[in-house]
Amino acid sequence: MSTTSVFVSGANGFIAQHIVKQLLSKGYNVVGSVRSEAKGEELKSLVNNDKFSYEIVPSLTEDGAFDDALKKHPEVTVFLHTASPFSFSVKDVENDLMKPAVSGTLNALKAIKEHGPQIKRVVVTSSAVAVFGFGPQFDANKVYNEDDWNPVTYEQALSNPMFGYFGSKKYAEKAAHDFVAKETVNFGISFINPPYVFGPQAYAIKDKTTLNTSNEVINKVVKLTKNDVLPAEGHVFVDVRDVARAHLVAFEKDEAVSKRLLLVSGSYTLDTIANIINKKFPQTTVPKGDESRNPETSKRIHKFDNSRTQKILGFEFKPLEESIIDTVDQIYNA
Repeated sequence: MSTTSVFVSGANGFIAQHIVKQLLSKGYNVVGSVRSEAKGEELKSLVNNDKFSYEIVPSLTEDGAFDDALKKHPEVTVFLHTASPFSFSVKDVENDLMKPAVSGTLNALKAIKEHGPQIKRVVVTSSAVAVFGFGPQFDANKVYNEDDWNPVTYEQALSNPMFGYFGSKKYAEKAAHDFVAKETVNFGISFINPPYVFGPQAYAIKDKTTLNTSNEVINKVVKLTKNDVLPAEGHVFVDVRDVARAHLVAFEKDEAVSKRLLLVSGSYTLDTIANIINKKFPQTTVPKGDESRNPETSKRIHKFDNSRTQKILGFEFKPLEESIIDTVDQIYNA
């Protein structure tokens, strides 16, 4: 059991709740930041653990956003930055996506430098979209690894919200790398880069609609009926429990300092997901998948080599079947 105190920004997020759960199960003290008291109290009741407390950080993007929270917690020695800016509608890609992502990350790092000199490890939740190329920049023959960056330029990112999302992840991560390179800091930093994140919610589902954001790919399939047509789509994925576990390894292991951890378990197609659901849940309305389409679908899925990440992590990623079954089981039984 540990007496270490860990700060988790954006603690009520899908991935963050799993991080909080795993930290507490290992005996860490956890301070989470949330946007409002209501969200903090809701999370506190879900977590139900005396070693968890929360601080309110209403906006990531305001200067000094994390200053007060860190001043109050001189015991914190690890900072996990999972929070990403929240926007209901993206009318202005630069001001609603790009700038908030960069300033949110920099606000956290500045607060740590100025008010958390005792903090020795920082982990930033980035994304595989900061690594892979998409759309016209997708390269079917390329094997992507931890050294790669999405080639999207700042100007291209401003052209539409999807490229804006890719750009926001890339430039927020770049800003963190640059900050650490230029500033004198007391901490080692690591980056977590997951693609589609599948898996169950960390705590009981009170409201099925909360699933929509985190597992929309699986949800889309679950909502289909026998007469619906499955799109021939696929991508790479990782289980949320492995993403959370990787955050812990990232600050516990010295080998993870200054590294990007590319968290990819494998690939999926909607056909494969539909068949896993049909096999495990015979009562389902989901149409059967046609896996003979998989070789063609796979031509549009990123190839990857994350052997360096796997060596640092030292654990096996959960397979697709386990992720899908646990997610769907929770949806059907909520």
